[in-house]
Formats: sequence, structure tokens, C-alpha cells
Amino acid sequence: MNNFEFQTVPHLISHTGAAKQLGKTIALHYPTVKHVLLVTDAGFLKTGLVQPAIDDIKATDRNVSVFSDVVADPPEAVVLQAVAQAREQRVDLVVGFGGGSSMDVAKLIAVLAGSEQELSTMYGIGNVKGQRLPLIQIPTTAGTGSEVTPISIVTTGATTKMGVVAPQLYADIAILDAELTLGLPAAVSAATGIDAMVHAIEAYTTKHKKNPLSDMLARQALQLLWNNIRTVCHEPKNMAARQAMLLGALLAGQSFANAPCAAVHALAYPIGGIFHVPHGLSNSLVLPPVLRFNAPVAHHQYAELADIIAPNEHGSSHAKSAALINALEHLAEELGIATRLHQVGISSNDLDRLATDAMLQTRLLGNNPREIDWQHARHIYAEVL
Repeated sequence: MNNFEFQTVPHLISHTGAAKQLGKTIALHYPTVKHVLLVTDAGFLKTGLVQPAIDDIKATDRNVSVFSDVVADPPEAVVLQAVAQAREQRVDLVVGFGGGSSMDVAKLIAVLAGSEQELSTMYGIGNVKGQRLPLIQIPTTAGTGSEVTPISIVTTGATTKMGVVAPQLYADIAILDAELTLGLPAAVSAATGIDAMVHAIEAYTTKHKKNPLSDMLARQALQLLWNNIRTVCHEPKNMAARQAMLLGALLAGQSFANAPCAAVHALAYPIGGIFHVPHGLSNSLVLPPVLRFNAPVAHHQYAELADIIAPNEHGSSHAKSAALINALEHLAEELGIATRLHQVGISSNDLDRLATDAMLQTRLLGNNPREIDWQHARHIYAEVL
């Protein structure tokens, strides 16, 4: 057994209705906090689902402000605008309340408002120097797992993204509340759920830092996600299935935070960055061809995961690996989300650029079980055009 380290958020609350108790949770764990900043996006703010949390914080005689200008694939300007608001209002606790983008921005507000370090010096792995403000994360989709990862992705140019990866980005508390996911369209639940499955699969097969804890979490995550994603899409008010999906996404997040993601994410990033395709859908689009590319070297691990997803296949590891990939491909078709690049506005003329941009994702590509070059990447994109 290899030596390994494992880190995660120290306090998890999985409880339907927990967001309505946010003020009481803050009062219990942070009795000296005076001003809370809730970080979300305009669309989620309009749902009204944030208001009970705001009211509960106010009921504990604390000030609460809202930053709701988060957008998908948040650019640096949005992060810096949020930090300026947090400093001006002397915020002393940050709550990420939304999808991955809101939680990513909340992490950066907490570290930037809590120190004098510049954002530009934080990119990469382990470059956050100072401390951060107290941080609570509350996901509103069952997908990114950002509530339990030490990673924040920022759009740094017109289409390029960079990551801040540091232990300071782990939150103090993550709260899972299925009531917050009730309004999600089935297509969003499907894409974000498959995104979480990608996290589990990539963590299980990563070249670096794979360990017994990350493996255990990845398998449990995959089981919860696979067994509940159809229910959530077809029975949107099924709270038990929604809570199970949130837990599955969190467990997958814990797994890939310690055993990092690889080529599916590397090839998905340019699709999102250039064509503004949501992150979960970008991952879902390239998942089958990347798994097929990896299968010659990863089939034993894929076969182990096939016991969860395709339990009726009892053949060789190659046959079980193929069954896993086919089952995932059919899931996306069954749930009615896009399965080809042309469905999201990508043409054959774009493949060279996609492959070139994918090659820049060295942080991710280095974890892939099989080495990928530019020609491989272009071929993978062409396979799902």
C-alpha cells in the first residue's frame, strides 16, 4: 500500500431543511461573527430559497449581505468585485450558496478578504499563503462537489481558465439540503449528476494519489448517484432521491479532492470555456470517448466499477469495462441531454482549437491513466462530433 494523505471538510451536515437553520448553525459554531456574506447567483436568488437562511441569520442579531453577481465560469473581475464588497462591509464569515461557481467564488473571497495576497499569485497548487475567513458551503446542485474540494476555477482570459488549489480552500462546514435543489430542471439534474459520476470514476482511476479512502468514497458515490439519478429526473419532488444525489456528489468531491481528476475534465474545459457549455454537460459529452481511450490500460479498474453500474455483465475485465462505458452512454441518451458536440454548436472546424486548448490542462492530463497527446485529443473530440 502506498503512503498517502487525506484531507476533507471537518464538519458535514446532511439534513433536509438545514439551510433554514443557517443562523442557528452560525451562532453555535461562530458566536463572535457579526457580518455574514452570502455568495450566490442572480437566478438562484430569484427563487426565494435563500430568504429563509437570510431571515434565520438576522434572527440571531447578525448582519447579512448578499453578493449575487456570480456567473458561470466566473471571471477574475467578478471575484475581485466580491472581495471589494466583503472588505468594505468588514464581513467576517462567507457562505457559498449555489452551484460550483458560487462556491468557488466564496472560497476565493474567504482567502482574499482574509489576507493581503493578490489573486494573481494564488494560481497553481499550494500558492495560497495566508489564512482565510470562516467559510460555509451549501450546494444547490448535486454535481460539482465544490463544497468539499480545495479547488477554485477562474476564467482568466477570453476563454482560458486557471485553478487555485490549496488546503485553505477547504470549508469549515458543508451543508446538504435537498430542498434547495427542488426547482432544478431535469436536464440540469442529469448533467450535474453525470458530472459527479465523472469525479468518482476519474478519482478511482487517477494515476497519482489514488488511495483506499478515495476509492471507498468513489465507489459509494457512484452507487448513490447511479441508483438515484433517474428518480430525480423523472420524479423531481422525490426528496430522498435528491438528498442521496447531494450526498453522492459530496462523496465524489471528497474522493477527487484527494485523488485528482484527469482527461475527461481536461477535454471538457475548452468546451465550456470557448462555447459556454455548462461544466456538467461538457464532462458528459466527452466521458464515453475518454473512457474508451483509457480502457486498454484502465480496464481492470473500470471492471470493478462496472459491478455497480452494469452488474449483469460477468465476462472478462475488457467486457465489463465496455459494459460500464455503454451504460454511461445510454444514461445520457435516456435522460435526454446532448450527447454530440454538434448539438452544442461545435463543428469540425473547431476541433483543432479544442485539442490545442485541452493540451494546456497539464494539471489534469498528468493524472490520466493513459498519456494523451494533441492527436489523441482531436480524435476523441471527433468521435463525439
